[in-house]
Amino acid sequence: MTPSRRAFLRRGLAAAGFIVAARVGTTFGAQATSTDSRERRLRNVRQLTFGGQNAEAYFDPTGDRLIFQSTRAPFACDQIFTMRSDGSDVRLVSTGKGRTTCAFFFPDGRRVIYASTHLADAACPPPADRSAGYVWPVYPSYDIFSADLDGGRLVRLTDTDGYDAEGAISPDGRRIVFTSVRDGDLELYAMDADGRNVRRLTEGVGYDGGAFFSWDGRFIVFRAARPADAAEEAEYRTLLRQGLVRPRRLELFVMRPGGGDATQITRNGAANFAPFMHPDSRRVIFSSNLHDATGRTFALYLINVDGSDLERVTWTESFASFPMFSRDGKKLVFCGSRNAQAPRDMNVFIADWND
Repeated sequence: MTPSRRAFLRRGLAAAGFIVAARVGTTFGAQATSTDSRERRLRNVRQLTFGGQNAEAYFDPTGDRLIFQSTRAPFACDQIFTMRSDGSDVRLVSTGKGRTTCAFFFPDGRRVIYASTHLADAACPPPADRSAGYVWPVYPSYDIFSADLDGGRLVRLTDTDGYDAEGAISPDGRRIVFTSVRDGDLELYAMDADGRNVRRLTEGVGYDGGAFFSWDGRFIVFRAARPADAAEEAEYRTLLRQGLVRPRRLELFVMRPGGGDATQITRNGAANFAPFMHPDSRRVIFSSNLHDATGRTFALYLINVDGSDLERVTWTESFASFPMFSRDGKKLVFCGSRNAQAPRDMNVFIADWND
């Protein structure tokens, strides 16, 4: 593609992104929303997106902008967008092709990473077959890319066969932690910001993923699904060959950035995921269904890294997840079904954090 055609495409996709925002939510900017009286940690909760499926919204280092994934017309599956932390100025970042996920800012706020399937096919990959139960797809066509905020200077960072996604950047911008199946199992790896010097961080059978660095860069927090017996391991390996995983039990762990021995945080047998460390590096906020015997509803919880002082944070919606603290610890962004106008709606919310 010539530079002029590439520039034209970027302008066209940016315009499409503006149309998307107008179609899905006629309100531009944040709207205050009510809270449950038990949500004592949250103050001044504002809704930033209005309708559709919006998830995995993460701050830039200044706390002024967010990057998130959204399924909204005219796109048939998730694309990556940025917006201001008040919900305004929504801009398309990804190519508009394939399915995307797991975006994150570099510390300079001028470049981002995200995973995408667009090199394999411009169309969305097929949804997971859930006829035999609830499963997550781990599409083998996912690779990790870096790009400017306008989508330009797109650089492929991973090029191995199989799933490469769930990337997050260290606070100094030098390393990226991510999940890959390159060695036959879903493990955590770290690589330089340019994709070089890949190093495996975890060992053992099971799905290690959803990793984030602490704001001070001293730790990596993640969730893992480890088979409990031979039957579960056989099921796990069978599903993985089909590009699927069954998130039956997920526990939280923390480790040093170089990998090695990880310390287990939760031991409740529930589906605990989307962990993120408070800037004090002593507490972790995460999503879990531990309160629900049916396993169908999720709330945010706060816990110390030693597993003590578990505290439920959200009570309003049937699903809340993907929490992230701003660098100063004063704000919390999360996604959930609060105020949903349709059965599958999920929106982005921001709140002042009350310590």
